[in-house]
Amino acid sequence: MTQLYAKDLSHHLSIEAKSRTAEQIKAAFKHFKDPNIVSLGGGLPTPDLFPFNSIEVSSLAPPFKNGIDVLPQSDEDLLKITIDKYTHPDSTDLPLSVSLQYGPSFGHPQIIQFIKEHNKIIHNPKYEDWDVILSVGNTQAWDATLRTFTNRGDTILAEQFTFSSSAECARAHGLTVAPVLTDLEGIIPEALDKQLENWEGPMPKLLYTIPTGQNPTGGTLSEERRRAVYKLAQKYDFIIVEDEPYYFLQMDEYVEKSDRTPDNLDKHSFIKTLVSSYISLDTEGRVVRLDSFSKVLAPGARLGWIVGQKNLLEKYLKQHDVTIQIASGFAQSIVNGLLQRWGQEGYLNWLLELRRTYTNKRNAALDAVEAYVPKEIAEWIPPTAGMFFWIKIDASKHADFVSKYDSDPEKLELDIYQAGIDHGVLMIPGHWFLVKEKNHPKGTSMFFRGTFASVTEDKLQVGLKLFGEVLRKQFNL
Repeated sequence: MTQLYAKDLSHHLSIEAKSRTAEQIKAAFKHFKDPNIVSLGGGLPTPDLFPFNSIEVSSLAPPFKNGIDVLPQSDEDLLKITIDKYTHPDSTDLPLSVSLQYGPSFGHPQIIQFIKEHNKIIHNPKYEDWDVILSVGNTQAWDATLRTFTNRGDTILAEQFTFSSSAECARAHGLTVAPVLTDLEGIIPEALDKQLENWEGPMPKLLYTIPTGQNPTGGTLSEERRRAVYKLAQKYDFIIVEDEPYYFLQMDEYVEKSDRTPDNLDKHSFIKTLVSSYISLDTEGRVVRLDSFSKVLAPGARLGWIVGQKNLLEKYLKQHDVTIQIASGFAQSIVNGLLQRWGQEGYLNWLLELRRTYTNKRNAALDAVEAYVPKEIAEWIPPTAGMFFWIKIDASKHADFVSKYDSDPEKLELDIYQAGIDHGVLMIPGHWFLVKEKNHPKGTSMFFRGTFASVTEDKLQVGLKLFGEVLRKQFNL
């Protein structure tokens, strides 16, 4: 079988990335721990002076037979993890003497090896020279991506509704964000093809996309559309940046209570239900995948990873050497300790239980949307992944849309947003996520984003009942 290797995409690198050379002290780092060399060259404090002798945490233990959103019922349900300052060389733990020292920017080998094996199980990249490096979560990874590939004045592509922080980060780098037409599933490949076919000026280098459980719309792009978008990346020579913190929060389609059946998936069938990622379809090394533990373990861990071709990841590392240096040693030791004890099977069990928990939350939210949000003015598509639901409202049905709001749905959106707060419920206005073109038409549609991740199922019912009351009052229903 012919082996595939990544395509040379160095022409997409930014001026900054091209100008970076290896940081010389970092290049000498490999000699600092050589037992045959007396190292007087590195500013590394001796671990004997670290005040932390050990750290101990506990977690739920696989196979999570009582679920993952309940307190442990017995010692059997609890896994105690102790990380010592010094550990036997054969241990898979990451000792504090190592993790709390200056270390490799790509991440410590123990956790990198686990993540690479995880990526082989889930995505199995098709070309040989792919790799993984750690990040401090996807927000930092996205900023690093922009610095690696773009220069001030460049244009990048993004879904017309996208994560507002990502768009703002791009604008702060002096970039123009060009919106790509989407529907409630995600990017429409035919529209993107037409957009690029008629493009004027330098072609965009990057497409930024959140293809699974999209923030804010909750949409998930089908494999068919992903393949079509990837072909366009080859045709027009751009890099796909898939920002995928919600990838494992996939679930079955929403059905009414009377039609629901128990979720009896095992780990292997669970993997088969996952939509193909862009990195799994990539044959040329033109996909950069941003992944994270934020939504599957804890946001405050600030630990993620970037998957891509080795030649491009080396440019990230040169930037990391003089910016973040390395992801938190505490986070690496604790997360690695957890994952090594769970193993790949235990981690899959955890992800499977997350799917079940989020499915129940999604169902509770959509049950409430169906019950309380007036269909006379609103429509929605139940999400099949992620943490968000997206409600589209016809602003033209408001009695004062023309006279009071000047036919501007954004003005009405803000009034409803404030009315919701006054009534005790927070829903986020859709236009806060809108990637705007110059003189973009306002139309008559407005949107609100809600999440089912942050509250209990009973509070979802309460919150959406309140939101429905606000809409009925606003529209005189």
